[in-house]
Amino acid sequence: MPDRAKILLVDDREENLIALEAILSSLDLVPVRARSGEEALKALLNTEFALILLDVRMPGMDGFETAAHIKRRERTRNIPIIFLTVVDSAPDYAFRGYAAGAVDYLTKPFDPWVLRAKVSVFTELYNMNKRLAEQASMLRERLSGELPPGAGDQAAILPELSRRLTAAEDELSRVRELANKSHDPTLSVPLADLAERLAHLRSGFDALS
Repeated sequence: MPDRAKILLVDDREENLIALEAILSSLDLVPVRARSGEEALKALLNTEFALILLDVRMPGMDGFETAAHIKRRERTRNIPIIFLTVVDSAPDYAFRGYAAGAVDYLTKPFDPWVLRAKVSVFTELYNMNKRLAEQASMLRERLSGELPPGAGDQAAILPELSRRLTAAEDELSRVRELANKSHDPTLSVPLADLAERLAHLRSGFDALS
């Protein structure tokens, strides 16, 4: 069974972390807590995350500074960040959030369903990206004749590749439906990228078969 996607929750207030975990408890993911920007950066050194929920107002290193450090690192710069802050924040906070590399910006108190929907879509995108990478690697090995010993001959491999590609295509359709329900325009680019990569895989498979 594949590892469940991990979500980094960054907030200096314990009650906010507990609330976030409760909201996300119905989703198939692993929440990881961080009580400061420094703690978040340490967690990102050794763990792969699908998404970061980042509070803006924190003592010491605030959310904007934390995001800047995350985006400067090669290993973490592509992790989506959703900023969270209170409704009476400064009017330029949203602009600063997007400028810092956030994919979205939600004000507290936020609608739990909206947050769950957004987190669900980004988690699905992360899982699908991982599966596509595995399938692309398998297809490249098949095309180059470098499959590891015991992997089987072409007659055995092709049906499995076909099954995986079809499942990925079906999953992409499902993720698109989730994205449409979330009404989040920021998802259009990663979805288009996934569709292009999947089409490339399908083309390579058709050439192989």
